[in-house]
Amino acid sequence: MTKKTIGFLGLGHMGAPMAANLVAAGHDVLAFDPVPAARDQARADGATVVATAAEAARDRDVVITMLPNGKLVLDVYTELLPAARPGTLFIDCSTIDVADARAAARQAVSAGHRPLDAPVSGGVAGASAGTLTFMVGGAAADFADGLAVLEVMGGKVVHCGEAGVGQAAKICNNMLLGISMIGLSEALVLGERLGLSHQSFFDVVSTASGQSWALTSYCPVPGPVPASPANNDYQPGFATALMSKDLTLAANALRANGIDGQLGELAAAIYERFNQTDAGRDFSAIVTDIRDRSGE
Repeated sequence: MTKKTIGFLGLGHMGAPMAANLVAAGHDVLAFDPVPAARDQARADGATVVATAAEAARDRDVVITMLPNGKLVLDVYTELLPAARPGTLFIDCSTIDVADARAAARQAVSAGHRPLDAPVSGGVAGASAGTLTFMVGGAAADFADGLAVLEVMGGKVVHCGEAGVGQAAKICNNMLLGISMIGLSEALVLGERLGLSHQSFFDVVSTASGQSWALTSYCPVPGPVPASPANNDYQPGFATALMSKDLTLAANALRANGIDGQLGELAAAIYERFNQTDAGRDFSAIVTDIRDRSGE
């Protein structure tokens, strides 16, 4: 594989291991984050840490961003785009609104660059293991050029369509995941009340018509799936704050496009409420909220 020069901005729980995997694969990574501890971690992982966002984008083949929201992506692009050499491939791995992703792509194209929106699924564990799923929007030729870099960080990379469609795939996936986790948690709490053990519930449902990824890979109660956050006091994984954010994006998209998405809207409301007290816990901890609200 041809080694790339890469600028990486956003070294949080997801971005840090993603950048570390690029370094481990032999790529030349310039890293930037405003948080000192994040910069220290990137330096320890072998990246070259720079003092500004613009410096991370200068003379790079690829610039990757992993940022909290669309406004920040658009704001940072005003610094990055003028600093980058013409034709730089910009890959935004943030989860943001489809409209913001398309606005960022237009900005990049107007500045003479090549944009991809490439949000991810797989959480911190997937980022660390290099097994993320990337959902990519953008031109086919740009996707082909970025594929080798994305494959270092992910186990599956899917070209979903034009600019913004990667974000569309992400919010649809996470809307379904949020709905699934709520439904699974309600069923588990009901089973508890009816005298059904968690293990018996798992043994039946995991091979029956109610089977889901939320159950078999991320079971929200301790025991049946040892690697799930439920066995580690609901340390995230995928934090409630992030699920609430993604479901809000999905609910906004439902309304903007005239979709009768009653479950999506309700899931967003449930996680918005849960986020007010449990933002830092894994989103699967919603089962504890359902249990607490169910009384005796």
